[in-house]
Amino acid sequence: MFSSLVLWSSVAGSVFLLVGLILIRKDLTPFGLHNIVVLGYPFVAAPLAAFSMQHLLAARDLMQMVPSWIPAPLFWTYFVGIGLFAAALSFTVRKQVRWSALLLAIMFFIFVATMDIPGAMANPKNRIAWSLMFRETAFAGGALALAGAARLQESIRISNAMIAIGRTCVAVTLLFYSFEHFAFPKSAPGVPLPKMTPNWVPVPELWAYAVGVILLIAGAAMFFNRRTRTAAAVVGLVMTFLTIALYFPLYVKALGTAQGLEEFNYVADTLFFGGTVFLVGIAAIQTRGKAIG
Repeated sequence: MFSSLVLWSSVAGSVFLLVGLILIRKDLTPFGLHNIVVLGYPFVAAPLAAFSMQHLLAARDLMQMVPSWIPAPLFWTYFVGIGLFAAALSFTVRKQVRWSALLLAIMFFIFVATMDIPGAMANPKNRIAWSLMFRETAFAGGALALAGAARLQESIRISNAMIAIGRTCVAVTLLFYSFEHFAFPKSAPGVPLPKMTPNWVPVPELWAYAVGVILLIAGAAMFFNRRTRTAAAVVGLVMTFLTIALYFPLYVKALGTAQGLEEFNYVADTLFFGGTVFLVGIAAIQTRGKAIG
């Protein structure tokens, strides 16, 4: 079952990533720091497609995460899987983004309210619980910011409010993760989770401190809405680098083992987080009066 999940998650993520990169290739020229935020579309779509496969293929396992007071957990697990796939498709072809991004944001906010906040409150000393809560909040915030940018032509006031809320959610997460990198420098950089930096990485603390400084500066800039697009581009590039240079080799090494699914999820989560920050950069286009999607 684990090998099947890894296979189909990898296939779905790879296909959506490849197609998404092909479809945005013209938007990447001329190649520059500001244009690169458009990578947010495929970088979010690919993990969504991968996680969709996991919900559909391992629904009876994942349904255990649904709070006990919510009826029909199996139905909701399948429903989320279908919703993730629909959002991945919308982000890839950039059609109906105004609705897919909004619904994606609402879904992640529901996850935060029903699972992450109760989990963090039940274990206030567990830093991983807080990391997960902020991660889901950032996912929601990035999608909300994009949804706001896509609704620019409908209402500037509502659009700006959605972008501001979404940007703040991501900015606060960056600041929290910055602290995590300074407090736990031996943990693998990127999205702070239980994994330790592998032995083959030279001077792991240095990498953690460097990423922490970048997240701190970018988070502060984004929070005060100063050079938001540049901050988003830099953080997105850092997460892309970590995905390729750190987590992808671990995933390749674990292929065919019971660790394969976990390592794949680290790849997908880090890429997803980088794509989420890129979405805030895309939404920053709104300040120039351009509609998205």
